[in-house]
Amino acid sequence: MVFRRGGILDRRLHDHAVSGERPVGLTAVAVIFLIAASYLIVLGLLILAWPGVVSMTMGSPILNGLELAGPYMFLLIGAMGAAIGFGLLRLSNWARRVGILASLIGMVMLIPSVSAAAVDFRPALFWSGLGVIVRMVVVWYLYQTPVAETFRR
Repeated sequence: MVFRRGGILDRRLHDHAVSGERPVGLTAVAVIFLIAASYLIVLGLLILAWPGVVSMTMGSPILNGLELAGPYMFLLIGAMGAAIGFGLLRLSNWARRVGILASLIGMVMLIPSVSAAAVDFRPALFWSGLGVIVRMVVVWYLYQTPVAETFRR
């Protein structure tokens, strides 16, 4: 009932789009981007300031292999995530589109780890699968017509 056209969620999103307010779900998506960005930026700065104190593999849940490029990749992806998060909070349409693209890329990058964990049914399957699901929900939410209407002023 919640997901069909004209349902509860659709009406709430439409009401926010008409009133010009930022929907709560959009704020939640922006916070997800900002938390991930701040995590990467802090890790990147720690790795640069005190090499060896923090392992670069701590960035692998978000970077999915890009952590091997070094601490500057942490800072670059963190800055991009922060820009997307702040753009979503300011209702910038470019941030919605880039957020969708970043989430899609994140889902694609998680496929190898989900496949590897599914072969021998490791606990990593749960975490990798959860990462895919969260990214999928972000894409689905940002792609909704009422959410897109919120970005049109």
